[in-house]
Amino acid sequence: MKKELKDITNREDISLLVRTFYDKIRADQEIGFYFNEMINDWDEHLDKLTDFWEMNLFGNKFYKGNPLEAHVNVDKHFGGKIGPNEFGIWLNHWAQTLDELFEGENVDILKRRARKMGTFIYMGMFNSRS
Repeated sequence: MKKELKDITNREDISLLVRTFYDKIRADQEIGFYFNEMINDWDEHLDKLTDFWEMNLFGNKFYKGNPLEAHVNVDKHFGGKIGPNEFGIWLNHWAQTLDELFEGENVDILKRRARKMGTFIYMGMFNSRS
């Protein structure tokens, strides 16, 4: 019997999504080291990402940060080696985590927005390489 899932409706849902997702990312053999090496305070980082996705989905919070600049700096730290494969792994984990925990319109919205953001960030990283 399939577990009945609900749509994402509040900050607690976003927090569950972000924390579950990043547990998978941190453990991933191919991309986990990028995150584990760069992030020192995981609680602070997860709260910031919860703020980001809450603002992105519900528009009810001001997000302080520059995701493009942060990712460009990570890419520079690793010598410009982050490519489409890494973004694909990230997006697959994102979609799988969404599907495991929730269902509904907001799930679809967050999948679309993550794809668009991934493209934007990858292109920004690529363009910043000299």
